[in-house]
Amino acid sequence: MEIRLLRPDDAEIYKEIRLEGLKMNPEAFGSSYEEEAGRPPEVYGERFKADNSFHFGAFENGKLIGVVSLVRETGLKVNHRTNIYAMYVTESGRQNGVGKGLVGKALEKARSWDGVEQIHLAVMSENIPAKKLYASFGFEVYGKERHALKIDGKYYDEDLMALFLS
Repeated sequence: MEIRLLRPDDAEIYKEIRLEGLKMNPEAFGSSYEEEAGRPPEVYGERFKADNSFHFGAFENGKLIGVVSLVRETGLKVNHRTNIYAMYVTESGRQNGVGKGLVGKALEKARSWDGVEQIHLAVMSENIPAKKLYASFGFEVYGKERHALKIDGKYYDEDLMALFLS
């Protein structure tokens, strides 16, 4: 397995895995399949160029099997914080250390940023494997957002987790 930064020319394959995640686990993302299906791949390619965000991909035999995004806050009062978003590993990549590798790479990058003291994320409260993965890196639940998402009339809660570096 190779984990590397995604480049603008990875936009098409990123969109494919993003849509897969939105379709397979809609409760895990704030965005929806319907919102992103019509979005041109170039939108993702532009995101890969931003100064305050890094998007990592896990590849197995040249196939993208997992992704995670790390985005640093830019405001003067909050630029000590960064966030993990859009974490997804394909079914075939689960239980094989792909998620651990992606989170590890994101944390390595966050620690390299001067002034970053906190890393935040939100995870569906019922997603026990993901919560265990994040806890293994030292993330702690500090709150719960009840009814964070509503899909087809059903509500999903999110646990808010943070890792304090200092």
